[in-house]
Amino acid sequence: MIDNIINRRDFLKRTAKAGIAIGAVSGGAILLHNRIETLPANESIISIKDFRISGKGPPVMVVAKGSQPSKIVKTAIEGMGGMKRFISRGDIVVVKPNIAWDRIPEQAANTNPEIVAEAVRLCYEAGAKKVIVTDVSCNDPRRCFFRSGIEKGARDAGAEVILPQEYKFRKMAIKGEVIETWPVYPVILEADKVINIPIAKHHSLSTLSLGMKNWYGLLGGNRKALHQNIHKSIADLAAFIHPTLTIVDAYRILIKNGPQGGNINDVKMMNTVIVSTDPIAADAFASTLFDKKPDEIGYIVEGHKRGLGNMNYHELQPVMISLL
Repeated sequence: MIDNIINRRDFLKRTAKAGIAIGAVSGGAILLHNRIETLPANESIISIKDFRISGKGPPVMVVAKGSQPSKIVKTAIEGMGGMKRFISRGDIVVVKPNIAWDRIPEQAANTNPEIVAEAVRLCYEAGAKKVIVTDVSCNDPRRCFFRSGIEKGARDAGAEVILPQEYKFRKMAIKGEVIETWPVYPVILEADKVINIPIAKHHSLSTLSLGMKNWYGLLGGNRKALHQNIHKSIADLAAFIHPTLTIVDAYRILIKNGPQGGNINDVKMMNTVIVSTDPIAADAFASTLFDKKPDEIGYIVEGHKRGLGNMNYHELQPVMISLL
């Protein structure tokens, strides 16, 4: 099985080569009138369900600060009403951290492993049948999953940890303004609930990589094509995947040279976790940790305009908790 595992960039290179070979006929992943289309395939194009819970009671957002990552996220989720508000007995839950890079936790390029592990534990305590942790890494996935600490932490908490395989990507209907269809890792088709757990960090193209940007980690194909209109592409993905919950890891943040980082001097301790049912609001609050205003981040503005959430997070009356 391990021979079938590829990283995101290898997958991208292979797709690009295939596109050159057949591009004269119909193009691999081509841009038509600013709308990205993919090649027709024999398999049917599939859609996913909405993973949000019914009912919109307060609180919508909790921001917790503390010295221990696992305690911060546990406290924040308790402040949201507890994980049982989101996870029902028998649920299959997909947890989507950022495991893109061959980096250790102190370099703040991947989601903190303690936060991921605690989220897994809380899902099981709430009655989840199975919790799956996965991401499509940029570097060698075996090294990324290992060095990030997420593979061990998640497995120790009882999760099934999956390294995506090339042949399992499926074309899905994004139906966005830029992306019509795209190959997506279909683990989400198995899910009853989806929890997005990005790390908050600098990004050289999108300014910041937060929750909405984290959905890139479910994609195969020639993702470089999405960079031509990155903010609208990110918003397309946010309109495609409606998570049950967003947990933004801002325990450590990468303030420059992202998304890969590598220099400890680029890392800033914030000791913060943001939990919200509104993914736009979560990203909006997270942007302020970088001394940015939400309206300075193109995809946050785009998501707000599309009605995917509220970038004016203060209107949601976020609950602030300090364990320091």
